[in-house]
Amino acid sequence: MNKIKKKTQEHSKERDPLAWEEISTEHIVQDEWIDFRKSAYRFPDGSIYEPFYSYSRRDYVVIVASDEDGNYLCVQQFRQGIKEVTTEFPAGGIEQKDGRERGTSGGLSEEDALAAAKRELLEETGYASDTWRHLLTVPSNATIADNYAHLFAAENCGKVTGQSLDETEFLNVTKHTAREIEVLIEKGGFQQAVHILAWLLARRR
Repeated sequence: MNKIKKKTQEHSKERDPLAWEEISTEHIVQDEWIDFRKSAYRFPDGSIYEPFYSYSRRDYVVIVASDEDGNYLCVQQFRQGIKEVTTEFPAGGIEQKDGRERGTSGGLSEEDALAAAKRELLEETGYASDTWRHLLTVPSNATIADNYAHLFAAENCGKVTGQSLDETEFLNVTKHTAREIEVLIEKGGFQQAVHILAWLLARRR
């Protein structure tokens, strides 16, 4: 049986007048992959409303990677949310140092995130780079999730090894010109919103 955890919060003079107060939380699913919760909140006017659903998962990295010829490295893989094979940039979840698979909530240093980005790029594509830029760290979905996306650009990537995929990863590496990616985005063929954000930030330079 799921237990409902009652929460109390100290009221501070610095508290934002628009902030809600979480007064109870039920962990509906809580395992190594996700903590899916149902919560009740007290609104600024004192009224209480439920349910609000939220979840914790791992922080993750997204890499806008280009090779020596200026082509961009993408991966194609099945995404069960939309039940389609997508075209997107190399990306992956960041495992915490204590081995847990979720709940980093933006607490990673930029150095840890960069190390994860280098590892994901190498594992998914076999490419590596000595030229990296941190683009942005942003909540992945502030409405319902507390994890963060760490966005990077990697330039002059060179092939150094083969892929080293996890047992649940089945993906192909493709190369695209900047124009081809723009067309994919315009036609709805680049289906990851945070990846599009990373693209726009990388191209802004």
